[in-house]
Amino acid sequence: WNALFHFDSSDVNHNIIITSRLPRVVAALLVGAFLAISGALMQGMTRNYLASPSIMGVTDGAAFVITLCMIFLPGMSSIGMVLCSMIGSALGAGIVFGFGSLLQNGLSPVRLAIIGTVIGTFLSSVSAAMASYFQISQNVSFWFNAKLDQVDPNIIKITIPFGIIGIILALLISKSITILSLGEEVSINLGQRTKLVKAMAILSVIFLTGTAVALVGKVGFVGLIIPHITRFIIGVDYKWILPCAAVIGGVFLALCDVLSRFVNYPFETPIGVVTSLIGIPFFLYLIRTRGGERHA
Repeated sequence: WNALFHFDSSDVNHNIIITSRLPRVVAALLVGAFLAISGALMQGMTRNYLASPSIMGVTDGAAFVITLCMIFLPGMSSIGMVLCSMIGSALGAGIVFGFGSLLQNGLSPVRLAIIGTVIGTFLSSVSAAMASYFQISQNVSFWFNAKLDQVDPNIIKITIPFGIIGIILALLISKSITILSLGEEVSINLGQRTKLVKAMAILSVIFLTGTAVALVGKVGFVGLIIPHITRFIIGVDYKWILPCAAVIGGVFLALCDVLSRFVNYPFETPIGVVTSLIGIPFFLYLIRTRGGERHA
């Protein structure tokens, strides 16, 4: 507490807390909240229990465009990097849902998850190949390995306003998402403007996921796991699901960050690896238990 309220620049412990520990915790809480809200919106909007930013190619699209920016616009500012990340999020989601709409039953939960995984892997592979060719692999490794210990405090300040915009958009449509999650026909019959609601939801996901990737890189499965846990605890009302998912997601990622320091002690494991170790079994469990269902 002394480091926060009575900071002494000559105190080594105070400097460690302010420049390393505090940004790390804040980044974990923010990214966990952003990804959890994004996942909840995607699952409610599409009625797809497997929908999440990492599975639907949204995070991979963001990392792909960031790689392009680092190659062709190496002097880009931090705010420019955030904007590029959001453009990449939109690109990734557009490609996945575009392919899904072209295929027969392509928008079913399992098939859309497969398409998202394939597109995401393709974008990651192209990013890695380009990074290797242009000799910037070391520079882009942060975006693909998601290490919270390398978070820049200045980027946190830049990303917070974008995250707030995404959260406000999500909360404004929370009641409409609850109705939309019951089915599009039900939503239309109840007078909902479904296209507008979906557009606002997509915009919110782009803001939140793009901001999260720009801040710490790709973190998988938070947007898949947390909405399911939240619905189990809270119920199906998105007015409560979204804020509760934000809290649970932030705490979850902060705990994963702590765990990442002990998985391969004294070395630090990328937090994306830890979330994947938890998320992949959960993903397989959902497919096994709910593989025949069409909605969340």
